[in-house]
Amino acid sequence: MDDQNKNLILATVLSFLVILGWFVAGPMLFPQWFPAETQAPLTPVAATPEAPAAAAPAGTVASTEPLPEAPRLTIDTPKLSGSISMLGGRFDDLSLKTYHETIEPNSPTVKLLSPVGQTTPYYAVFGWAPGAGLTAEDVPGAATEWKIASGGTLSAGKPVTLQWENSKGLKFLRTISVDEDFMFTVTDSVQNTGSAAANLYSYGQIIRQGLPALQGIYVVHEGLVRRTDGGLEELNYSKFASMTPNEREGYPAEVTEATQDGWIGFTDHYWMTTLVPEQGKPYTAVAKYLPGSDIYQAEVRQPLMTVAPGATMETTTRMFAGAKEWEAIRAYQDKAGIPGFIDSIDWGWFYFLTKPIFSVLHWLHGLIGNMGLAIIGLTFILKLLVLPLAYKSYVSMARMKELQPEMEALKERAGDDKQKLQKEMMALYKERKVNPAAGCLPILIQIPIFFSLYKVIFVTIELRQAPFFGWIRDLSAPDTSSIYNLFGLLPWSSPEPHTLLATIFIGVLPILLGITMWLQQKLNPAPADPVQQQIFAWMPFVFMFMLGGFASGLVIYWITNNTITFAQQYLIMLSHGHKPDLFGNIKSGFKKKAVEVAKK
Repeated sequence: MDDQNKNLILATVLSFLVILGWFVAGPMLFPQWFPAETQAPLTPVAATPEAPAAAAPAGTVASTEPLPEAPRLTIDTPKLSGSISMLGGRFDDLSLKTYHETIEPNSPTVKLLSPVGQTTPYYAVFGWAPGAGLTAEDVPGAATEWKIASGGTLSAGKPVTLQWENSKGLKFLRTISVDEDFMFTVTDSVQNTGSAAANLYSYGQIIRQGLPALQGIYVVHEGLVRRTDGGLEELNYSKFASMTPNEREGYPAEVTEATQDGWIGFTDHYWMTTLVPEQGKPYTAVAKYLPGSDIYQAEVRQPLMTVAPGATMETTTRMFAGAKEWEAIRAYQDKAGIPGFIDSIDWGWFYFLTKPIFSVLHWLHGLIGNMGLAIIGLTFILKLLVLPLAYKSYVSMARMKELQPEMEALKERAGDDKQKLQKEMMALYKERKVNPAAGCLPILIQIPIFFSLYKVIFVTIELRQAPFFGWIRDLSAPDTSSIYNLFGLLPWSSPEPHTLLATIFIGVLPILLGITMWLQQKLNPAPADPVQQQIFAWMPFVFMFMLGGFASGLVIYWITNNTITFAQQYLIMLSHGHKPDLFGNIKSGFKKKAVEVAKK
């Protein structure tokens, strides 16, 4: 058996086993390395009389009853449209202007937040909860009707101020502003004109009623995401019901005390709604599940404050509600002072690769203007970075080819004495300075890069509905062409993606992938071992059908990578006096098949 090819197969199999073991056994053996699968440890909350009790104050538990008709505050920014109900100041109507549900430009825009009464209500509420000396009726909550004190339509650079007063001399003002991207800022202030001190605290809630439609993609986290004092945690929706019932909350809940920084909210595949309290100050983060009404709730509670007579105090909470655009989220982290906000994008366990890979891809897209060409450019850069290692590998492979006559002579002399053969082979490798394992290095490098790019293409919104050329209008989706209708020549549509027919009747890109893999194989003669021959003969077809349902952008990367690898290997082998007989190897392969058919 050809040792170089044997090592190649062995490296491929072992690499995939390592990756599989990491994904399957890793969370069980090393749970501390896999935060996406673990729950946050609960931080005990002191049960003092002043501590806010979640079950008692009005507005801290979501209602499933639709709101009565009430005036609405219109939202209109370059990227957002919708309205806020003046009853409770509820953010329950928000659409993303620049994103559509499908690639058709006239398709509906993506609706992020929706009111109670629709299929899966999803909204945010800000309010106050009473402390000692106050009741629920003394503070504005979910049923409070606010009045506009100043402003009109809420738009970028044009805030709106709401007001409400109680009968005990407390005047509440709420100023809502929004930027040109997706960040709302809610500043609540309370002025005490009464004769007694007021004890109260502010809160913000994000509420989802019913399980949302999930993508169900393993590499994409959908559910709760939070950062607490530097630690990032993710919680799937399925984990909410198994949370420990909390006596003070009255429901299954996780209560976490933060001292410095953090944020909490819900993330979908491409969209996110997140509460961001004032950084550098303590707050309480609560993840709660209400089984009876199937409500998932994320909450931020500010510390209890005491407002003396004649005094005014205020608190600010920001809310991100929109698309997980890398550039916008990075700006919120670096310029708006939200630590770790870039990690709200699910970079995965290989974040040390996915983050820089996407940064370069985003930069190339800005230069070129076409995401498909940016992927091709990224492939060239990655191949250039690993060129020194690849060069050594291909040189070693070329030298291994040169040693084949001597290797065959060693096998004949050693006969059945495998120990003697192994010893003499190692001596020959040492004498000629050849490393037989060097041929495995390109595959060992390529596998983590492939998985990282796979993650980037599936997770980042910049790839969503990004066109390439011709029929490829969405690089995050599989190739829509198909042999089934002769690539559009016949008058019927292609099979739906991820169906059995789509797997069988693949498109142009998977076929090109198979061809490039096949040509790469033909740089070398077929191995003499019949088992190896079969494995290598079937490999291009296996990959062709296996990757046929993958995102087009990923297949374009793989095609480009194969083409560059073919050129590199051809030129390096040529520079070492070993001219690859490409057409001869192709003819030889067809002749062997013809002989096998004739024998049958």
